[in-house]
Amino acid sequence: MKTIAITKNEAGQRLDKFLAKYLNLAPKSFLYKMLRKKNITLNGKKADGSEKTALGDEVQLFLSDETIEKFSSVRITPAHGNLDIVYENDDIILINKPCGMLSQKAKSTDVSLVDHLISYLMQKGCVTEQSLQVFRPSVCNRLDRNTSGIAAAGKSLAGLQDMGEIFKNRSLHKYYLCLVYGEILEECLVKGYLSKNKKTNTVHITAEKQNGESLPICTKYRPVSSGSGITLLEVELITGRSHQIRAHLASIGHPILGDGKYGLAAVNEQFRRRFGLKHQLLHSWRLELPELSGALSELSCKSFTAAPPKQFDSIRKEMGLTYGNLEFQGASRLHAGRFD
Repeated sequence: MKTIAITKNEAGQRLDKFLAKYLNLAPKSFLYKMLRKKNITLNGKKADGSEKTALGDEVQLFLSDETIEKFSSVRITPAHGNLDIVYENDDIILINKPCGMLSQKAKSTDVSLVDHLISYLMQKGCVTEQSLQVFRPSVCNRLDRNTSGIAAAGKSLAGLQDMGEIFKNRSLHKYYLCLVYGEILEECLVKGYLSKNKKTNTVHITAEKQNGESLPICTKYRPVSSGSGITLLEVELITGRSHQIRAHLASIGHPILGDGKYGLAAVNEQFRRRFGLKHQLLHSWRLELPELSGALSELSCKSFTAAPPKQFDSIRKEMGLTYGNLEFQGASRLHAGRFD
């Protein structure tokens, strides 16, 4: 027999859904059969699976250890390295994601930011293999592999849901820094329509709506510093479409330096030879949160910043550009996210 205590990350869901996560390799027919035969009970009583779990409930599995092991599996990808933590509480964590790291896996062999997060939380004792069977911490916003900066993740179910809803309803403000080709002297709000080519994983920007799949986009930018034929831009993402900043800036003649998909090949080659640049210089540097309640109440109306990576900063300095009046928070905390 095994008893599972329902925590805040499992509370509020149907019992059959909880069981499908915990015994994730078991067919549904097996789960309902065990419920009917009282081999699985809720708080010592017979259940049919439709019951809502509550904090402190106990689910009893009158099953052998071999059966439980046979029908449950937790995948944990070893991740080595440091997490650059901007902010953390019991429910959410903000991480300064490095360039070159996927936010989530694209294939099973990838090692993503989520894998680093889980390794870090296991090392701290915040999660266990058992807890990962029913709730898996994850990111709330996805940054492209080669875009650095603040990624938000939920450590608890409430944190993941609440932060995810803020990104979905666009009530927060997201600001990026990028180095672009050409000198821009005035701030601007640009609008257009974005169409995605799934085969090439690229997007196309037009001034007018082209078809039913064209999505409206809005991007606001202001120059922070310019010179030597390039500009340091601060970009506010009003809408959040795939590759929006990269494609939108390229469409108005100011592609991001190093961008292999939307940039200028000759310019990219110049910066590759001079600085070893192999990716776009785009960094999510600031999050401004709205008035909040519930699990995120202590973050209400707060803002968080993350400094750009070393190569971004080095190229900015070499090109004679400054950050103007931008200010970054104190040094982030580096934590080993190691699990073997």
